[in-house]
Amino acid sequence: MSTPEFVLALREKVGHAPLWLPGVTGVVVRDANAPDPEVLMVRRADNGAWTPVTGIVDPGEHPADAVVREVAEETGVEAVPVRLARVGVTEPGVYPNGDQVQFIELTFRLEWRSGEPHPADGENTDARWCAVSRLPALGQDMRARIDAALADDERAAFFAGGELVR
Repeated sequence: MSTPEFVLALREKVGHAPLWLPGVTGVVVRDANAPDPEVLMVRRADNGAWTPVTGIVDPGEHPADAVVREVAEETGVEAVPVRLARVGVTEPGVYPNGDQVQFIELTFRLEWRSGEPHPADGENTDARWCAVSRLPALGQDMRARIDAALADDERAAFFAGGELVR
């Protein structure tokens, strides 16, 4: 994944020390009222995993604007946020270069407006619509993000340690 400039600048000062960063996940839904709606999925270039679009919120950027920007940058799809679906905290992680990170993760449900998905910025090797009934294999956390976005509940779900804490 492409590292934002502000993170690179922080890394110059803190080295590999843990960083707490705001992250967003965009679950873009097309044909929401269809019997089997479609969700926008990308195949990540760094590990080959299928996920919804994810990204980092830039300093001063509203998270809803960040998720719209990330979807457009990564897939060429235009979408609008409908609601905040989930708030979670990822497990601490370490990148191959030794950088430590943990994310407060905000999952948004978005509605498709226009555009056909394609890997637009090099962060992904594929981008496509997938029927909810035929999603590719997903990790438990990514599946939980999608499920929260697709739920009929208008309230956001709050997760800590993999458990719903609402």
